Amino acid sequence: MTTSNWLLPEHLSDILPAEARRIEELRRKLLDLYRTYGFEMVAPPLIEYTDSLLAAKGLDLQLRTCKLVDQLSGRTMGLRADMTPQVTRIDAHLLNREGVTRLCYCGSVIHARPSGLLSDRELLQIGAEIYGHAGFEADLQIIQLALESLEMAGVKKPRIDLNHPNVSRVLVDSVPSLAERASEIFSLLNDKDVPSLKELLDGCQDVPQDIANALILLPSLYGSINVLDEAQERLPDLPGIRQALESLRELVGALDNACVGIDLADVRGYDYHSGVSFAIFAPGWHDAIVRGGRYDNVGKVFGRARPATGFSLDLRKVSAGLSPAQPSRAIKAPWGLDVNLVDRIRELRNQGHVVVQIFPNSTQSIDEFIFESELVYSEGDWVLESIQ
Repeated sequence: MTTSNWLLPEHLSDILPAEARRIEELRRKLLDLYRTYGFEMVAPPLIEYTDSLLAAKGLDLQLRTCKLVDQLSGRTMGLRADMTPQVTRIDAHLLNREGVTRLCYCGSVIHARPSGLLSDRELLQIGAEIYGHAGFEADLQIIQLALESLEMAGVKKPRIDLNHPNVSRVLVDSVPSLAERASEIFSLLNDKDVPSLKELLDGCQDVPQDIANALILLPSLYGSINVLDEAQERLPDLPGIRQALESLRELVGALDNACVGIDLADVRGYDYHSGVSFAIFAPGWHDAIVRGGRYDNVGKVFGRARPATGFSLDLRKVSAGLSPAQPSRAIKAPWGLDVNLVDRIRELRNQGHVVVQIFPNSTQSIDEFIFESELVYSEGDWVLESIQ
């Protein structure tokens, strides 16, 4: 069986001119935006030893990481599937600063397998992280910056779903037989698979009825901010749950102008999130377009534990959900070495115009630009004329 040599592997795709331009323009705008907030840009390598690359997260990241052998050292390396652990390593090990550090980044990440049927395996991940502040102010700034990023990208009607993993974690950790099956329980909570969750709980020994009832209730604790009142009434009055709900209320109060919801069963990243986590959805995208939250002490594996919170998004995914990228305006110019023509073209380009010179005896095939004017020689000078 032969395969055409232009075919790409599944869930990988080329980005064509107009779309590529829009993604690049958005990348520049967002990095400039993050700089105005005081974020410093870092650029970790695409490949690292897996000892470092996979040190800060759990099984999911390991399954998504493509691995290869370093021909120089013989050690196993990985193509990064997420840049957050790398940025955390930089903060903890290389910068090693006191006080608050704000870092941003943008680069390609590769997934060994897609996260969903409609997902790509190559992402252009951009994000921002705040290290060194445990207060809710850092969480709030991260969420506000994520929302401003989507506004700048042209995303309409974003909706934030907030969660605190300690709500479910306190319930699971309170019973040894549940703690042993934590990953299964959190997976079922994410899927809101109540029948399977009930079956799992029935098979565990010595699970108090109030804990079982609370876990079964979690998938239904989804919707408006009134969910917090229902959770306070119906969940066990345990200190960890009480503190988690108070943290969510504090953030909700500061985000009163945004479209905010609660989803206490969205426990993706349960193995590293330590505080408020969030996902942002919008019409036109089948899944969350931004995910983030607090992950205190992840830097411990790199020699320095400290508070951390941040978010990331895939620029390719964001752009793909927008209306099709439109061609840019351009000026058509003849090919020539006339000094006046060369100077006029240079002047127009310095002003920010796109000037495309047409080679002799050739046709021009361009999807990226629309010619609305052209340079013509008239009365001893090169002048712009509109193209009818």
